[in-house]
This record gives sequence, C-alpha cells and structure tokens, in this order.
Amino acid sequence: MSDKARPHWQPLADTVPAEVFKAEVAAWARRIGVEPQRVTIRRMKTKWGSCSTRGTLTFNTELLTQPAELRRRVIVEELLHLKVPNHGKLFKALLRSYLAEGEAS
Repeated sequence: MSDKARPHWQPLADTVPAEVFKAEVAAWARRIGVEPQRVTIRRMKTKWGSCSTRGTLTFNTELLTQPAELRRRVIVEELLHLKVPNHGKLFKALLRSYLAEGEAS
C-alpha cells in the first residue's frame, strides 16, 4: 500500500478524543471560575483557539493531537479571556499563576 493510499492515523496515546478535551476545558473552567457559553472544536488555519465576546470558545481540531502541556496552555488562555479580554499585565500574571498551579497538580 502506498503512503498516499494509507489512511491517516494517530496512535491512541497521541490523540485525545473531543469529549475528553471538552471535559478538560470544563474542569479548567470550574478551576478558573468562568462559564463559557459554548465550546466548539473545528479546523482553524492560523490559531490554536479563540474566545468570542459572547463567550464562545473555539479550539482547533489539531490541538487534539498536541502534547498535554500545549493543550493546557491554550485552554487556560482562552478561558482567561472570559475574565480579561486582552493580553495585558493582569492576563499574563493570571496565566502564569494558573499554569504553575496546573503543573503542581
């Protein structure tokens, strides 16, 4: 079978199912004290995630195949935008704090 004919696959250990990812988002939302209106996962060309002004979080499907550390950072960043809509000093301080907390648990 040629490389082009082979179906694309990821080893199970390297892929997180969407339901597990959404559960991870929900757990972090509780920890941070925010409630996203909606969480979606779709293909995005240039971003890992986004947060709308209406509280919808959108994550790139490619994030499901990335290391846990990157997933955690993107999840926390997008959830923090529900509290702080910019990337100022407060946002960066909260981000560092939550990421350090996540590493300890």
